[in-house]
Amino acid sequence: MYPAVHARTTPDKPALIMGGSGEVVTYAELDERSTRLARLWQAEGLRRGDHVAVFMENHPRYFEVVWAALRSGLYLTSVNSYLTAEEVSYILHDSGCKSLVTSPAKAAVAAAALADAPGVAVALAVDGGAGGLASYEAALEASDPAPLTDEPAGDLMLYSSGTTGRPKGIQRPLRDAQISDGQLIAGLLEGVFGFGPDSTYLSPAPIYHSAPLGFTIGVQALGGTVVMMERFDPAVALDLMGSHGVTHSQWVPTMFSRMLKLPDEVREKADLSSIEVAIHAAAPCPVELKQQMMAWWGPKLWEYYAGTELNGFCVVGPEDWIAHPGTVGRPLIGEIHILDDEGRELPAGEAGTIFFGGGPPYEYHNDPAKTRDSQDPGGHGWTTLGDVGYLDDDGWLYLTDRKAFMIISGGVNIYPQETENVLIMHPKVADVAVIGVPDADMGEAVKVVVQLVDPAEAGSTTAKELIEYCRARLAHYKSPSTVDFVEELPRLPTGKLYKRALRDQYWK
Repeated sequence: MYPAVHARTTPDKPALIMGGSGEVVTYAELDERSTRLARLWQAEGLRRGDHVAVFMENHPRYFEVVWAALRSGLYLTSVNSYLTAEEVSYILHDSGCKSLVTSPAKAAVAAAALADAPGVAVALAVDGGAGGLASYEAALEASDPAPLTDEPAGDLMLYSSGTTGRPKGIQRPLRDAQISDGQLIAGLLEGVFGFGPDSTYLSPAPIYHSAPLGFTIGVQALGGTVVMMERFDPAVALDLMGSHGVTHSQWVPTMFSRMLKLPDEVREKADLSSIEVAIHAAAPCPVELKQQMMAWWGPKLWEYYAGTELNGFCVVGPEDWIAHPGTVGRPLIGEIHILDDEGRELPAGEAGTIFFGGGPPYEYHNDPAKTRDSQDPGGHGWTTLGDVGYLDDDGWLYLTDRKAFMIISGGVNIYPQETENVLIMHPKVADVAVIGVPDADMGEAVKVVVQLVDPAEAGSTTAKELIEYCRARLAHYKSPSTVDFVEELPRLPTGKLYKRALRDQYWK
């Protein structure tokens, strides 16, 4: 299935509803506009395997661009809408991008980026054009709306977030298929999470990120309705779930934390009666946090562990998670291997680097060295995202942390995630990061950087309280020796903590 099918059967059904403005894009509109853009690209000489990009905030025109690429055999890169002109230019140049669609809000950055990306032949801005870029709407109006005779299936080529280095494009071979042959993500959503044409899916995250983008594509392939928030607000998210009868949604743990810390009267009036499945991913969720969400929303929380690379996919439903608290699932795609630093496979219960075998092939665009570095030293072709974890005796996977963020203090390995999971439950803590900082005696010391619910409480008294809170629940060597307070942690809009930037402030 894809929008053209639903445009014929349910033309007036909303494919997209904007959470804030309420603007609706029907399946008929989505199909026609994506067809016009696909024909425009075709007329400009773009062919199967070429690259295009979209650089916008969460905007009603977003999915028209995505589906135009997917029905043209093109690679579509959704560019992080918070990047600078230099960062955008790098992605446009690295991907070999031939067309860019942006918005007035991003037009100035896009125009500056395009100055260093001469390969982009077609640059358009929605809402009538901006920043010297041509009008998207005028260009589509002049394009042919007739259905394309050939619609080879395209794919996404997304860039890693760059939290531990320069972002790289994650490229998979194009399928030898037509768009009408269906979307693989739609089968996953339908078969695992019960999505269907009657589903209403709330997407509270920035749509450029792989998980929100992939899930919304799957929802629209199945003929459901996407409710997309312009930006996440915990109280607004609860309101939208009730007002739109949301059946499915996807979150990151920081969103759970912020909803749980809303005033009782806000939480109590929320209408959650339509919820069938609430999915979370992107970062490990503290056990106590998830238990509190289960107590509030009921046993409806599903979790998965995967990366943009999609080299593997683990999933766990609510009942299995209750029986195995803390797990991120068992593999649905690929098989898991836990290896030590020498590449030896470790037994159950021992933590090591997580490798997936048997998953779909991919490579890092223009970076064969990074592609090789992601593979196991034994030459099996297994690949890793750089995470550390272990399997239990029943094959359930548990994450420990990212290898790059491990703290080595006095020769002892400390995984920051464990300490973060404890501190985020403190009622005064809105957000927290644990990092290793230079220490003349121990090599590294455990430092906690905290964003408080009430910034006025920052000071030595609260710092001492947080250290004691942690030591009451963890071994002393895992607990912080010092606490710093910040107004806001450098967290990406997707919910991922930009820990490298935070850590570099101390190590420099």
